[in-house]
Amino acid sequence: MSFDFDFQQIFSAFIVLFAVIDILGATPIILSLREKGRPVSASKATLISFALMVLFFYAGDGVLRLFSVDIASFAVAGSIILFLMSLEMLLDIEIFKANAPMKDATLVPLVFPLLAGAGTFTTLLSLRAEYAACNILVGLALNMLSVYFVIRATDRAERVLSKAGIYLMRKFFGIILMAISVKLFTGNIIPLLSSLRQ
Repeated sequence: MSFDFDFQQIFSAFIVLFAVIDILGATPIILSLREKGRPVSASKATLISFALMVLFFYAGDGVLRLFSVDIASFAVAGSIILFLMSLEMLLDIEIFKANAPMKDATLVPLVFPLLAGAGTFTTLLSLRAEYAACNILVGLALNMLSVYFVIRATDRAERVLSKAGIYLMRKFFGIILMAISVKLFTGNIIPLLSSLRQ
């Protein structure tokens, strides 16, 4: 791998990934999980997410081909999960039952599908076609730093914001999450259907 570092590429990759990962939008979800007694570890979430993203960055195409799954199908499946999560936030309902054997919410739903989900994986594969790998990885690493500090700061945010403020944030970001899921769905369902017709 050549190390042709380019500040513009690093900045562009950082901005694109920051928008897709949307850690600020995940803040109300983290607060909600903690209210339900499901702790979240900032360091564990950051390290596992980063490892999964780097692994998928290099092996994603091969893994999907192994299961005869294309990236469009993967993205559509991920968009449905994000859509259901947005419904939870907007309608105050529980779709994903907390039946997992672990109380810790770090892996599910924080790492997957919120941080290292279909949208992020799809974006990483798309960026690889445009930018040098080293620049994408630097942009990703910077995003992981922001993820760590935002998760660490959620306790402070809970103290600063009132319950009404957190509730309004949850509704607002529920709409944002729904919009992202719809965009991810519509952007991939057309090429998926086209490939099925062939």
